[in-house]
Amino acid sequence: MTENALPPYEVGRLAGAVLDSVGSVVVGKRDSLELVLAGILAGGHVLLEDLPGLGKTLTARCFAQSLGLDFRRLQFTPDLLPADVTGSFLYDQRKGDFAFRAGPVFTNMLLADEINRTPPKTQAALLEAMQEKQVSVEGVTYRLDPPFHVLATANPIEYEGTYPLPEAQLDRFMLRVSFGYPTAEEEWEVMRRRMSRRQEEAFLPPVVNAATLQAMQAGLESIAVEDSIGRYIVSLTAATREHASVLVGSSPRGSLALLLLARARAAMAGRDFVVPEDVKDVAIPALSHRITLRPEMWLRRVDPSFVVQEVLTAVPAPASGALPSYARND
Repeated sequence: MTENALPPYEVGRLAGAVLDSVGSVVVGKRDSLELVLAGILAGGHVLLEDLPGLGKTLTARCFAQSLGLDFRRLQFTPDLLPADVTGSFLYDQRKGDFAFRAGPVFTNMLLADEINRTPPKTQAALLEAMQEKQVSVEGVTYRLDPPFHVLATANPIEYEGTYPLPEAQLDRFMLRVSFGYPTAEEEWEVMRRRMSRRQEEAFLPPVVNAATLQAMQAGLESIAVEDSIGRYIVSLTAATREHASVLVGSSPRGSLALLLLARARAAMAGRDFVVPEDVKDVAIPALSHRITLRPEMWLRRVDPSFVVQEVLTAVPAPASGALPSYARND
């Protein structure tokens, strides 16, 4: 285990505490919240795609507060420029020279709100930061302090005034999560909690801090993944490329996302080994946004998530032999 890394059972305990904290404000979305946290623990970025008003921005803010991270929100609009994201050089009259003014991307958690309302040129300004954890402005490269995560919210592409995200940028999101409409009881609970706190904003005390989050992330490196499960992950990703409805299947980055997210799910359950169910739980959010369907499939309103579900059904999962010997029942 690497230095300062937490053991899996401790990662699971702290993850549960963070989820309980966020769940005290975000009502009834435990499964979706677990996926978001798994993406953060796996060191990735998360795309929250859903209709307006379903708690995407609130979720991002609550996670930043519970994880004790420096947080900035950037509202993406049609007139937003790349320099508004990364920062720019401004002339300092006192020094008689140009000085770099850092943009909002220099933070621990960036909420890219309604990312698909801005043109692709500005969306692309995030690409280097998301993949390389650095920003290049006028030939000068600046490293971003870890941890760095982008939680982006997006409205469905059919929604008025949106631009589709480029495939290269979609591929850099470790997973895409949707919340959906709450039940009647959940919606009433949202109203009840709003009345009880007597103000619009909800403030959560930090459960962990940036250093503890990094120790939790380092703890995932000790999670065992048997070869058969690794090959199962590769088979799932490869099957998306061979599916009859697919024009372009998932890239190898999809396989890596499945591996990292499955490790995160295992740690959140307090285990130090991955089981096939960990992979299955994250397959749809990790792979569906990496798939480009054939044009005729869009006309038939086929959703990429259905393709991934068919792949999960078709590709056989490893048997119990995939588990470490001490974890088997036999």
